[in-house]
Amino acid sequence: MESPTVEHAPPEPQLLRGTQRPSDIDGPLEEVSPRSLRSAPAVSDIVFKSTAFVAGLITVAIMLAVGIFLSLRAGDAIGAAGFSFLTEQQWSPETQKFGIAAVLFGTFTIALVAMAVSLPLSFGTALLISEIARGRLQQWLITIVDLMAAVPSVVFGLWGLFFLQANIVPVAQWIAHHFAWIPIFAVTDERGAPLTEASAFTSSAFIAGIVVALMIVPTQTSVMRETFSQAPVGEREAALGLGSTRWMMIRNVVLPFGRGGIIGGSMLSLGRALGETIAVYMIISPIFTINWQVLKTGGNSVSALIALRYGEASDFSLSALMAAGLTLFLITLVINFTASSIVARSRSGAQSEA
Repeated sequence: MESPTVEHAPPEPQLLRGTQRPSDIDGPLEEVSPRSLRSAPAVSDIVFKSTAFVAGLITVAIMLAVGIFLSLRAGDAIGAAGFSFLTEQQWSPETQKFGIAAVLFGTFTIALVAMAVSLPLSFGTALLISEIARGRLQQWLITIVDLMAAVPSVVFGLWGLFFLQANIVPVAQWIAHHFAWIPIFAVTDERGAPLTEASAFTSSAFIAGIVVALMIVPTQTSVMRETFSQAPVGEREAALGLGSTRWMMIRNVVLPFGRGGIIGGSMLSLGRALGETIAVYMIISPIFTINWQVLKTGGNSVSALIALRYGEASDFSLSALMAAGLTLFLITLVINFTASSIVARSRSGAQSEA
């Protein structure tokens, strides 16, 4: 004979000490609410947040004030020149024939030469500091690079004028002799005959670009180094643990992680190169025609034009200079905002291939 099955009730869940059962709570169950975990913010947090917010507002206000000031002062010149202000090469506000086509071309030429020289130098220096050098050597290299950013522009200009120019002219002559089949490296006269004398290679966009390159190297190097050094340690060790060499680890982990820093640092440096004034003003020989030959004497930039003509400018000429400054301001503003957005969106490790 089978024994009757006895059903046992499930054990009642154990409650923590001090916890009440729902049946023990007076009043309806709907009135029970979770305890709030909010706490009053500390005074230091409030001060810091307020200070950062005010500083951001002041920065934006200053930028807007500069833009409005330039726009108001440039109104007369822009109204008189119209669209030809961007296409005219000559600069003669007194005769109502002026434009920034030549100086804007020279500005970008000098900046591109500077980027071509500074980018590989900064890239290699950043990798050396973050991946190769260690200990005291690493600290010394960081200090030296940071100190380069503190050197005044006029010092770089004097160095480029009295030292670099005399030593770089033979290099420019060699480039022109062997690569004259590339139009930008040819140095010719009006008839197309090649020029070989040293005076045809001085005060060129090439020399000014090299000087500007050394001025923007610290900015590029610092941004790249900070990005490279933040590559995840776990991914580094995983790549090395799988048998990767140091270069393979750098190529598959560090460089994908630092792609945003490379692009952002380069664009920030490009904005600095476009606006450099004193060093370019001291080296370049100003002309107001588009010069496609970067090794040949002659060139110009917007900032150098303003420094050259500001002291003797009439009211209308000053308005024309303000219009040139407004154009450069807008260009550098777009470049810097683009660089900042790229750096802000730089990734956290998901794109590496290790």
